[in-house]
Amino acid sequence: MAPRTDSTPTGSAMSETSVESSIDPLFHLLRTIPFSFLRPPRLRLKLPSFTLPSPMTVFALILLTYFLVISGFIYDVIVEPPGIGSTQDPVTGTIRPVVFMSGRVNGQYIIEGLSSGFMFVMGGVGIIMLDLALDKNRAKSVKASYATAGVSSIVIGYVMSMLFIRIKIPGYLH
Repeated sequence: MAPRTDSTPTGSAMSETSVESSIDPLFHLLRTIPFSFLRPPRLRLKLPSFTLPSPMTVFALILLTYFLVISGFIYDVIVEPPGIGSTQDPVTGTIRPVVFMSGRVNGQYIIEGLSSGFMFVMGGVGIIMLDLALDKNRAKSVKASYATAGVSSIVIGYVMSMLFIRIKIPGYLH
């Protein structure tokens, strides 16, 4: 057995020293006998090669992430609100479904968050369509279609978002 030095070995030298200095002879036999007649196989392993995703895949993932963040998905996971609410009609006594949590700015139902997030994404996609309408290499009819779809989606997204705010906060913008 080799004499020990006062310095503490590090890394692989430490593991070799601890294995060599083992007192157990059975461990030494179990460590050396199988490898006297067994040989490890020669493996020809290749490192996997990763290709970059296409720009549209990256855009779709970013748009999906934006939608989930804007719609309050993290809030929905943490707080676990109901999908929709219900209220009782004071005149007839029937129970009606309610999509917006009126009067509470810091709370939302799941459908409320998803619908408002969709309106924000629709407005953003409208801006992208307006940018596509400015491409000089497209036909005039395609450019007009992109411009019409872009303007209409921006207008619908804005009008619906303002409607959602008026439902959410009664007396807002009156």
